[in-house]
Amino acid sequence: MDNLDKTDRAAAPRTGWARHIPLAAILLVAVLGFFTLRDYLSFDTLRDNREALLAFRDAHYLVMAALFVAIYVVIVAFSLPGAAVASVTGGFLFGLGLGTVFNVTAATIGAIAIFWAARLGLGQALTARMEASEGTIAKLRKGLEENEISVLFLLRLVPAVPFFVANLLPALVGVKFRNFALTTVLGIIPGALVFTWIGVGLGEVFDRGESPDLSLLWEPQIIGPLLGLSALAALPIVIKALRGRKGGV
Repeated sequence: MDNLDKTDRAAAPRTGWARHIPLAAILLVAVLGFFTLRDYLSFDTLRDNREALLAFRDAHYLVMAALFVAIYVVIVAFSLPGAAVASVTGGFLFGLGLGTVFNVTAATIGAIAIFWAARLGLGQALTARMEASEGTIAKLRKGLEENEISVLFLLRLVPAVPFFVANLLPALVGVKFRNFALTTVLGIIPGALVFTWIGVGLGEVFDRGESPDLSLLWEPQIIGPLLGLSALAALPIVIKALRGRKGGV
């Protein structure tokens, strides 16, 4: 990981339009997917194919696990609609334990794919400009460097931050890959547990002729712990800010 951090910028092409191809491809597929796949990557599709999916899982468990992770990686990497459906499906097919492991693994791989696509493209130019800037931008850059892990954890834990934003923004402002990968793996576990847990009881929901109620994610018993973790992640930033004020007085 340390070697990757040291070569984050050196490994990227410094000139030429070719370095923008990965990010451009992701954006293009994301737009096309939004208009063409949102009706297919849904709970209705899962309900209609539940018996076939369960039968295939029972007959070819490892193949199903590999296919699930691969599809989930594509959904995350290209910011396609259906990430919530995929997370719930993980619990439905594999249970809480393995379902969470598969969900976190796939989401992390997809997030890393977006990170590098952005880092090798726009991220390289933006980071160089930030490092060469002075004044407010330079202060913001310094503040980010001093609180990088806390900020990255906040991006993962605050429910209002879209997942693709938490994947794209760090690459554009030049955070260390090591810190991005670490906070991604650990930061998405709480949310993954909640979605996977919903999926565990999905069969009973379908049997009642209903669809999963994801609004429960905003219930106090769910959102409360997530906000508590967010506050914990923000604590180092607050402490440093208070110490800085006292030192400046």
